Amino acid sequence: MYEYQLRMNPKSERHILDDKTLFYKYYREFFVHLVADFEDLKKNSGLVESLLANSSGKIVFKVADGKCGKGVLIRNTEGFTVKSLLDFMQREDYDLVEEFLVQHRDLNRLSPSAVNTVRIFTQLNDKEEVDLLGCRLRVSVNSPVDNMAAGNLAAPLDEKSGKVTGAGVYGDITKPDEIIHPVTQVTIKGFQVPFWHETLEMVKKAALKHPQNRSIGWDVVITNKGPGLIEGNHDWCKLLWQLPVKQGLKPILEKYRL
Repeated sequence: MYEYQLRMNPKSERHILDDKTLFYKYYREFFVHLVADFEDLKKNSGLVESLLANSSGKIVFKVADGKCGKGVLIRNTEGFTVKSLLDFMQREDYDLVEEFLVQHRDLNRLSPSAVNTVRIFTQLNDKEEVDLLGCRLRVSVNSPVDNMAAGNLAAPLDEKSGKVTGAGVYGDITKPDEIIHPVTQVTIKGFQVPFWHETLEMVKKAALKHPQNRSIGWDVVITNKGPGLIEGNHDWCKLLWQLPVKQGLKPILEKYRL
């Protein structure tokens, strides 16, 4: 995977995806929430005021190179001022802050402990068209993040319908699969991801925006207003790709090797 992803997403180009402050600037049109980095906030106090006035009442601090849910802090907006927010970011070394995302009501019913995102793996083919390598729904289990690496579930999604086709699986293969969410008791298998058509359309457009990076794992949030991007991963996780469908998928990649 390392060699494949290095070939598909050269080191000279992957910084667009690696650095969260660059990513939101290059892919801003696909965001449904307000995001700003420290430098932008210093120059524009109105941005800070907009973030502090967002309807969720929460903000999320992040480091630019955070992975697997690390380097993320969620705080209430109450008590922050323009100055204290900037001081906090500088003191704690956070690179950007964003409006807390409120997920779609159906996903909140499935698991309210975190924003449950969709991971879509895209690959540009030799005709510069977008192929889908797979789609997964990440489901939090009493966790503030939804990453498998943090002990949460992932389930396979049908690419055409956006419906979950199997049980949720853990990264720890000694733990049993979950057809029903262990906390909320909502059925995982058969769950329909809202706004699926719009989600695929958005991701395919994003995949073509900077074709120098050819194979990307996109993290998508689904809100009551529709889908939005959170990030794109050049070093997308082979476990999240393969474990939910219970098979090795290396042969799929062979036809794309240049």
